[in-house]
Amino acid sequence: MFPGLDPVAFHLGPLVVRWYALAYITAFLIALPIARKLVQLGPKVATRLAVDDFLVYAVLGVLVGGRLGYVLFYRPLFFLAHPLQIFATWRGGMSFHGGAAGVIIALAWFTWRRRLNFLAFADRIVVVVPIGLGLGRCANFINGELWGRPVVHAVPWAMIFPAVGPEPRHPSELYEALTEGLLLFIIMLMAVGRPVLRARAGFLSGLFLFGYAFARAFCELFRQPDDNIGFLAGGTTMGQLLCVPMAIAGIALMVYAFRRPARERDWVTS
Repeated sequence: MFPGLDPVAFHLGPLVVRWYALAYITAFLIALPIARKLVQLGPKVATRLAVDDFLVYAVLGVLVGGRLGYVLFYRPLFFLAHPLQIFATWRGGMSFHGGAAGVIIALAWFTWRRRLNFLAFADRIVVVVPIGLGLGRCANFINGELWGRPVVHAVPWAMIFPAVGPEPRHPSELYEALTEGLLLFIIMLMAVGRPVLRARAGFLSGLFLFGYAFARAFCELFRQPDDNIGFLAGGTTMGQLLCVPMAIAGIALMVYAFRRPARERDWVTS
């Protein structure tokens, strides 16, 4: 049974603080000190201050890219007819794939301006991304959104989401929190701890792209697709379709990283 948790975490006078916002604030607070340490691991790719400065770019990339991704990938006809609704972000509607594209653009701009190695800097940043993914999916669960498909065979953890009907469903948000969040974070931490992989600029970024794509495509087997899109050819979903180029890019990056000479000296001197 769905516990029916309140999407509002608490009130500060007239200010309403929701779990979704709290999840991402917490994610940034956890991820920032970790990222500061990661960029200083040999070979060093940036200063700790550079990570602080990039935070603003990252937030803008997530918000703008995530919203535009949802508009273009999931409801283009609706927003074409109601363009002002693009700015109604309080009504929901964000896309991870769009957010990822936004962050990549922000990374490219930031590293170009700071004369940093794009792939090397990205390698350290992507390690902490699963923290935000996992906490964000937990917030989705609390909000009772992005629910799973009805269970075919009874499982003890199936839940009823009142907003969508009386059928017991998979808590797919929690599946994603465990795979895209916790599991992927553990894998990335293990990988970044190996000097031989840190020396191959692009490998960790490729590993993240492939790991996320694999986890998301798997969890889509249990997640109910958006009503306005439904299932695509062969029973696939839009989420799975968008994971295909991500997985291909991830594999290509890992291969590219190991075909280039390993970097033994630091990219930055401080």
